[in-house]
Amino acid sequence: MFEAIGDIVGGSQPQRKRTPVRRQSRAAGRCEGVFWRRTDRQEMRRIVMAARRYELTTRQPGARSGALGSIALEIIELFANLVDFRTGRLEPSLDTLMRMLKRSRDAISRALKALRAHGFLDWLRRYVPTGNEGRGPQVQQTSNAYRLLLPARALRLLGRHGQAAPEPEDFSQARLCRAAELEAHRKSLSLAELPLFELEDGPLARALARLGAGLEKQRESARRTESQSHSNL
Repeated sequence: MFEAIGDIVGGSQPQRKRTPVRRQSRAAGRCEGVFWRRTDRQEMRRIVMAARRYELTTRQPGARSGALGSIALEIIELFANLVDFRTGRLEPSLDTLMRMLKRSRDAISRALKALRAHGFLDWLRRYVPTGNEGRGPQVQQTSNAYRLLLPARALRLLGRHGQAAPEPEDFSQARLCRAAELEAHRKSLSLAELPLFELEDGPLARALARLGAGLEKQRESARRTESQSHSNL
């Protein structure tokens, strides 16, 4: 029906099918800087251990699995090994997860949603240019950017194992340097980027980001107007 309407309105030339991009998707390469965070092996071990205990704690008598499920535990263990500790980069595609875990797409999708629903995982949907020229879709969906998290209710299950070991004195200077780098990075962010850095990605952060972008646009417009006024004097 829609193809027939398109033929009537636009003539008989065949049109390329559009490839829809999912809602709230962002441009790959432009959104991850305020989403990914540096991590380390110790933090990843705590998250994996917490997920295992959370799964056991939420398993009802006679049930085969708890709130997360065995595939979710496989995914979180895999992610803990795939993540780049220095940058926090983590972006495997569903096809990659299917190949590495030998699981179906539906099973992996359900497990990812369970991890996100219980606070162990967050992600950003992303798109990339198609490279098409002229008519046709200009962007297409690509792999998500993922971030592992340790929810407070799972952290409590770790007890003393969830407490960080005393920091060696040799690392105190590195910690201070890291804090300074983080503060410098925070100051370098624009008004549109800062909410996504300070807050978890969500409706509030995106609303504040849009507001910040609008303010920056107004400031830039005011600067151009002022510059033109001085040049006309």
